[in-house]
Amino acid sequence: MDIAAEETVVEMTVGAAAQAAGVSAKAVRLWESKGLLPPAQRTEAGYRLFADTDVSVLCFIRQAKTLGLSLAEIKDVLDLQRHGDAPCERVTGLLDAHIADIDRKLADLRQLRRTLTGARRSARAHQRRGDHAAICRIIETAPGPD
Repeated sequence: MDIAAEETVVEMTVGAAAQAAGVSAKAVRLWESKGLLPPAQRTEAGYRLFADTDVSVLCFIRQAKTLGLSLAEIKDVLDLQRHGDAPCERVTGLLDAHIADIDRKLADLRQLRRTLTGARRSARAHQRRGDHAAICRIIETAPGPD
């Protein structure tokens, strides 16, 4: 018997696989239902069984989520790898798109901060003058959307 030729597959329940990957069992079930994991083998009683390779995929998914990738994006990356293609170029493109989106959001937040600061400054001036408004001069005199 050639021990090196035999592959040892450790089968574990959804809870054990989730714990090994540092995620919840609910996340494992969701990711499986969305096709990020291949359908799990089942026991005669219907319990899902996962292998060490599944735990590696779960860890990959968890890490990809920390980078801001959506489940659909992660599935695309995993599908590329499963079809024998190198997914790193796709990941680079996804990360570039996320960085650009963050830059847009930061610019929007900086503009909102300037608007709020101006509204607060204006409100203080109106309060000092004793100006009254129908409801609240701060909002009534704030600049509108572009």
